[in-house]
Amino acid sequence: MNNQLVYLNGEYLPLDQAKVSVLDRGFIFGDGIYEVIPAYAGKTLRFEHHMQRLQRSLDAVRITNPLSNEQWQKIINKLIAATGSQDQSVYLHITRGVAQRDHSFPHKLEHTVFAMSNILQTVSPELLKTGITAITLDDIRWQYCNIKSISLLPNILLRQQAVDKDAAEAILIRNGNVTEGAASNVFVVSNGVIKTPPKDHKILPGITRDLIVELAKEHAMPIEEISISEEEFFTADEIWLTSSTKEVLPVTQINEQQVGDGKPGIIWKNMYQKYQDFKKSLHN
Repeated sequence: MNNQLVYLNGEYLPLDQAKVSVLDRGFIFGDGIYEVIPAYAGKTLRFEHHMQRLQRSLDAVRITNPLSNEQWQKIINKLIAATGSQDQSVYLHITRGVAQRDHSFPHKLEHTVFAMSNILQTVSPELLKTGITAITLDDIRWQYCNIKSISLLPNILLRQQAVDKDAAEAILIRNGNVTEGAASNVFVVSNGVIKTPPKDHKILPGITRDLIVELAKEHAMPIEEISISEEEFFTADEIWLTSSTKEVLPVTQINEQQVGDGKPGIIWKNMYQKYQDFKKSLHN
């Protein structure tokens, strides 16, 4: 791990040599954003979509993008090549920079820019066969969940509550409606219709989420981007979670009660295969 090549502020160096100031606003305030991009066989998945989300997050917190898309791609390609030929997860991290501690924005700061690529931890075939367990919790987070902020303490606390109960994820509920998971987007299937909450300030606009919506429409699978009530959620025939690193996961148990017949559903299996086919098309 110490020999892993990373990028920091214009330099490529071993991970154990990458250092930032304790006055970095990312360290002091969590004042920054991040992005995660999966890469399969050396090719990033939906690079342009991830760059658009990166830009939206930067604009929302008023940080200037320090690099062009071409520069980002060059950095990412080098890190992927250095990490090896396996599927990878690329992490990008930008903070406002180093300054004396003050809540207001300092002027003319050089942003801190960090990037690394790690081997993608794939979901085991056994877990895909059985599905995962999740719990529901109140969504205690702030009102700008659409920003991919590095200030993730609420998400961490929520996810840990799930881990403490031997669950894989915490699915969050706000004002009687499902929003998303602590680190994932949520889909349900009710009476043959796939549903997912609409994109607004209450959820992170997941790239994998959007791809699932596109694949459903492309293959004439009924889908709606619509609010999902607690009642509909708990009576759903299928529940899925999506994320860039976990792809599309079936949830077969919620709050110690089985979802549907307690097994991954047929519509999930259909969508999972379509997602795998899409990944394969990247290499053609």
